[in-house]
Amino acid sequence: QVQLVESGGGLVQAGGSLRLSCAASGRTFGWRHLGWFRQAPRLEREFVGTIRWSGDSTYYADSVKGRFTLSRDSANNTVYLQMNSLKPEDTAVYYCAASNRPLPSATLTSSSSYNYWGQGTRVTVSS
Repeated sequence: QVQLVESGGGLVQAGGSLRLSCAASGRTFGWRHLGWFRQAPRLEREFVGTIRWSGDSTYYADSVKGRFTLSRDSANNTVYLQMNSLKPEDTAVYYCAASNRPLPSATLTSSSSYNYWGQGTRVTVSS
């Protein structure tokens, strides 16, 4: 059984930082990508960033590039999303998701490309 558990969300002031964690357990052998998505109230789920399971490549949405950083702790099967210079528009529920298939570049940002999902962690950025 595969499980993804996000943590680290909370309330922070604009300009502050948070680090989200996504802990993976179960049959992770063969995983190829781990992505982060977010969904704000009344909006569609949107892509935030993705990292190869090997940890050697990352890709970010333009809206977070330069502010958010993905990293992977292979020993603990955990991926981190370091979020700096947070803005009120970053307020959302953040989800991590994994794919056990190699993804062409054009599909990295699509939520339908990922077949395992966590339950989400809420991030609120106050102005």
